[in-house]
Amino acid sequence: MLVSEYEHIRDEIRGLVERHGNDRTGLIPILQTLQKKYTYIPDFAMQEIAYLLGLHPVEVYGVVSFYHFLYEKPQGKVIIRLCRTISCDMHGHSRVARQLESDLGIKFGEMTHDGMFKLEWTECLGMCDQGPAMLVNERVYTRVTPEKVFEIIQECKKRYVMPELNGKEDH
Repeated sequence: MLVSEYEHIRDEIRGLVERHGNDRTGLIPILQTLQKKYTYIPDFAMQEIAYLLGLHPVEVYGVVSFYHFLYEKPQGKVIIRLCRTISCDMHGHSRVARQLESDLGIKFGEMTHDGMFKLEWTECLGMCDQGPAMLVNERVYTRVTPEKVFEIIQECKKRYVMPELNGKEDH
């Protein structure tokens, strides 16, 4: 990172601390906001957050490493999480998984070479009666079929990867 990037992140974190509070209660909202913007929580940001909230850096790292949807390393801009519980399995999630891997050219746990898509397994999304269920960033898809996978990926490309084509950005 360049010095200007550190300063930019530092200023951004200061603004988040002002908005969410300068104590432990602001930690999760601050981390979620940074995660959404950068796809991960940089080490420098964890240090800065700890300093501004009066926490030990290990406490901030502990929160980031504990929660499944917070990351220490860069992630894809679009994270596709497919439910792997028994009810989604009974509704054919393995066929959806194969189609995702085929269409994206990666396996679960991997990221596309351009850094745009990442595939992950997840546990219950609370949509057991509408499986297979899939979470794409913050949007839930239900009754996903292999035939719907291509359409969902195209929608993601328009929404997250190429927002300038739509005249808007969706962070």
